[in-house]
Amino acid sequence: MSEPSRFDRGHTDDLMSFLAASPSPYHAVANAAERLEKAGFRQVAETDAWDGSSGGKYVLRGGAIVAWYVPEGTAPHTPFRIVGAHTDSPNLRVKPLPDTGAHGWRQVAVEIYGGPLLNSWLDRDLGLAGRLTLRDGSARLVNVARPLLRVPQLAIHLDRSVSAEGLKLDKQRHLQPVWGLGNDVRDGDLIAFLEEETGLAPGEVTGWDLMVHSVEPPAYLGRDEELVAGPRMDNLLSVHGGVAALTAVAADSRLSYIPVLAAFDHEENGSQSDTGADGPLLGSVLERSVFARGGSYEDRARAFAGTVCLSSDTGHAVHPNYAERHDPTHHPRVNGGPILKVNVNNRYATDGSGRAVFAAACERANVPFQSFVSNNSMPCGTTIGPITAARHGIRTVDIGVAILSMHSARELCGSDDPYLLANALVAFLEG
Repeated sequence: MSEPSRFDRGHTDDLMSFLAASPSPYHAVANAAERLEKAGFRQVAETDAWDGSSGGKYVLRGGAIVAWYVPEGTAPHTPFRIVGAHTDSPNLRVKPLPDTGAHGWRQVAVEIYGGPLLNSWLDRDLGLAGRLTLRDGSARLVNVARPLLRVPQLAIHLDRSVSAEGLKLDKQRHLQPVWGLGNDVRDGDLIAFLEEETGLAPGEVTGWDLMVHSVEPPAYLGRDEELVAGPRMDNLLSVHGGVAALTAVAADSRLSYIPVLAAFDHEENGSQSDTGADGPLLGSVLERSVFARGGSYEDRARAFAGTVCLSSDTGHAVHPNYAERHDPTHHPRVNGGPILKVNVNNRYATDGSGRAVFAAACERANVPFQSFVSNNSMPCGTTIGPITAARHGIRTVDIGVAILSMHSARELCGSDDPYLLANALVAFLEG
């Protein structure tokens, strides 16, 4: 095998650009696809017949993307090496009837998506982004990346107990952002505004999937810029690293596996959708790849039996102000390298054999790694890992990067960890 590509600080700079340009899952996969195209990958339509040609290919479906590279002469039963991630992040999403308001304020009706830290969305300058569906069935991405909305917090003078008793937010009443003034709230105002923003004719938009986002750009933080603050690290950090790793190993004719990136939508609310990890997308793509190369069901079974997936998602770094919330013997630190996530109740899919696969990849890449396990008295989160393992019957290992402020509108990671993760992913994909 060739030596893994050694990403450096420039990878973290590029991650920050990727985060800023990807305010929605639809933008994230479009940006991923653009990078893949530059590396020689080509899009294939699910509605077309697939051929068995070699090279890099990808499928786009909504806010999900699956990309893979097939070296020349690859046998149909060749196993896959998969980097799994997700494109969605907790946030506030626009309701079907978005125009609302009261007491002279014009507001946008939003619904809470996933499990965001609600207080982190207060008093921020917010933009609006997502996907517009037109009358002809086509879609148009939209990104209003300037201050447009704000969820104003109640002044302390009107809630004297907030500092002593904590902030209490009613999810329905207290999180509707303002975006203007006026007593005459008119249905269609927001969509008409977005049609004008995107150069569309009035009435052309008939459907929308829209969400708010902080317009503050990612930035290095700290005396020595050892940290990065930015939005949607959970989990675009892994998507970006997966794209970088896949394009780095593409065109290597000596690969023993078929490298794959699978970035799904809807992880934050259970993955049960046609673009989520609990849907058929990944299995369909892998099977069609086998069959397009002349493989049989037996070849498909052999390929899946030898396949390994790294489910890459962010995890919890030890918090200096809340160390008691962590397991006392497992304290992952930022810039300490990627974390291996373990939970014996299968909230993560890692077992001993999976640990060995990841440890070997990190050793080849000369990347340190850490172990994460939850405090026994705290409930453990989960990932696409157990879903991927159970749905497709493939060995899956849960890994990621340790961060602070997970599910905040603005999260915090170490500036070294993104490229350490990418280097480990390269070594894993190369096998």
